[in-house]
Amino acid sequence: MGLDIDMDRRYALISPCRDEADFMRRTLDSVIAQSIPPAKWVIVDDGSTDATPQILAEYATRHAWIEVVTRTDRGGRSVGPGVVDAFYVGYDRIKNADYPYLCKLDLDLDLPPRYFESLMTKMEADPAIATCSGKAYIEENGGLVPERHGDDTSIGASKFYRTSCFRAIGGFVREVMWDGIDCHKCRMCGWKAFSLDEPELRFVHLRPMGSSQVSVFHGRMRHGYGQYFMGTSVWYMIASAITRLNQKPYILGSAAILWGYVKSALQRKPRYQDPEFRKFLRQYQWRVLLGGKKRALQKVSSAPLGEAGVP
Repeated sequence: MGLDIDMDRRYALISPCRDEADFMRRTLDSVIAQSIPPAKWVIVDDGSTDATPQILAEYATRHAWIEVVTRTDRGGRSVGPGVVDAFYVGYDRIKNADYPYLCKLDLDLDLPPRYFESLMTKMEADPAIATCSGKAYIEENGGLVPERHGDDTSIGASKFYRTSCFRAIGGFVREVMWDGIDCHKCRMCGWKAFSLDEPELRFVHLRPMGSSQVSVFHGRMRHGYGQYFMGTSVWYMIASAITRLNQKPYILGSAAILWGYVKSALQRKPRYQDPEFRKFLRQYQWRVLLGGKKRALQKVSSAPLGEAGVP
């Protein structure tokens, strides 16, 4: 059973996880401390081999709204399609229940206490918001450093959705760049998708983005492949890599992204099979290149419902 809260503010969290023992207590404690706690939290243990199962059992015993689902060990951490597969194992547990809001939440985050309350307040004020999130920061030299995410996506580690919009776009694609494709599909429908850098929405990412599998460089190459799969143009990819030159790992990180993209093109890997989506994406990206992301978002947001891709 969930907690007794306002039915209009009932939200469910789904957390795919694997070997998160080093970070998860901070996430668990920060969710429990939320000003409006979740009505349901399904945590999918995707074959952990560390102390993750014991920690999850401890918290589930204390909080009836936490449900743990255990999957068998498939031999290693898998990002992209593996994470989405695990997410859907949890989603199957809540898809027929009445939760106006839904969030895919990683277990390596430390959230501020009014995080979910603030997101719901923004979405109540603007019915056009389909998905949104705060911004991720990392702990470095005794302070917090922004992880530098684009403003036009809700961050994959904490992707908060209006449930009706999540269902309308068909949910997440089971491939790398699932957390970018979904936001562009929202804009195709005339809805808003973004992340905000505001004090009550800044959360700590306890593990740097793209470092959960093999290395940061492997993660950057995977990002390049994901952009290729999504349908990003080579010009936008070059511009994106240039803007990351001053982001750690300096220069080599941008080079890894470009190589991931070029290598995928040379190997003629498959791309996302939705021509209308790819057309919309490239129109949007050209607007960003020519006028900046802020103006591009304003242009898309001002389009009539269902016509966001029309110039």
